[in-house]
Amino acid sequence: MVRLTRAQQQERTRAAVLAAAREEFAERGYADAKVDRIAERAELTRGAVYSNFPGKRALYLAVLVDSIGPAASEEGPSFEEGPPSEEGPPPSGVAEALGAFARVWLERLPLTGDTAAGGKLQSRSLAGVFDDEPGRAALGRLARLEALLLALALEPRAPSRARRVRLAELVLTLLGGAAHLAETAPGFGDPFDVARACRHLAGLDLADTWDPPHLPFVTPARDVRDAWEPPAELPDELTGHRTRLDADGVIAVLGTGRLEAAEEAVRAARPEDSVTIAVVTGDPAELGRLVRLRIGDLAGSLRRVFGPDPRPGLHLVLDEHAAVASAAGIPDADDATEAAVRVQAGEIVARAHGRGAAHAAAVTRPALPRTDQ
Repeated sequence: MVRLTRAQQQERTRAAVLAAAREEFAERGYADAKVDRIAERAELTRGAVYSNFPGKRALYLAVLVDSIGPAASEEGPSFEEGPPSEEGPPPSGVAEALGAFARVWLERLPLTGDTAAGGKLQSRSLAGVFDDEPGRAALGRLARLEALLLALALEPRAPSRARRVRLAELVLTLLGGAAHLAETAPGFGDPFDVARACRHLAGLDLADTWDPPHLPFVTPARDVRDAWEPPAELPDELTGHRTRLDADGVIAVLGTGRLEAAEEAVRAARPEDSVTIAVVTGDPAELGRLVRLRIGDLAGSLRRVFGPDPRPGLHLVLDEHAAVASAAGIPDADDATEAAVRVQAGEIVARAHGRGAAHAAAVTRPALPRTDQ
């Protein structure tokens, strides 16, 4: 008889809980699912379920994260993942890119014959899951981050390379509405029409500009000379692989309540900079899983359309154990954190904290490397 190690037994228990939860949610939906029934399906005690997941919402989010695939698994992206793009060469224009992105995104929609509960699980619906203010606020800020990531993939394909965040927001609004109708009114609407509509949205003039009024008044970053000892390779939610954090550039540590500041780092950074967004949260079981779900879901679609690295030079890591924050000298990181450092030649050469920190660190001009006297 093979005796399992403690870690192996825990992993087996967790897998059994996830499989049972998937069946329960697919059959009864999130609202009517019961933890007791999940435990019974898994042939485990209720305590065994709660030892792995603090509540039903965390368990539902874990099931959805697991459904995306290995690139978004809670153990991190897998090096064994297959080719990221199966859609042919990346699109050359914004309209073509939006049409391709919409077609990939719409694959999640439930079919007419699916049950209501199964359809919501298929579409990775969060309807009725976050009815508290912290969860709703996090969803709103995540939506802004999703629009930024889609826009950054689109902008190099625009003749003027102008900002396309408002266009991305409009496209995601249309796709979100299509998903809601597919859940509440099965069979209504044609996904091919929705994809064509997204393609045509590229022709709208939305007068999109980037000029936040507070940025000229942001406190400048402090010049420092501190050693930079980054943590080991971390899963990059955008590329589906692990990433090192030793390149010169900007590292912004943002709580789930400050995700919109990611654009401040991206717009202010120099072309040669590596930009890393490290997301921190005081609630990894729920808000952390929510970030992994939404960003992993979007990034998977982006990779299929734009290739393995939708926005070269940009990395996004979920800093669940505050390893990046600690290495950057940012104590007590939580959902309200906004801090950033600039790294050059293995040193932290600038620090900023508070509103506008990502911008302040990004616009800091690195000093010339020190030379021995």
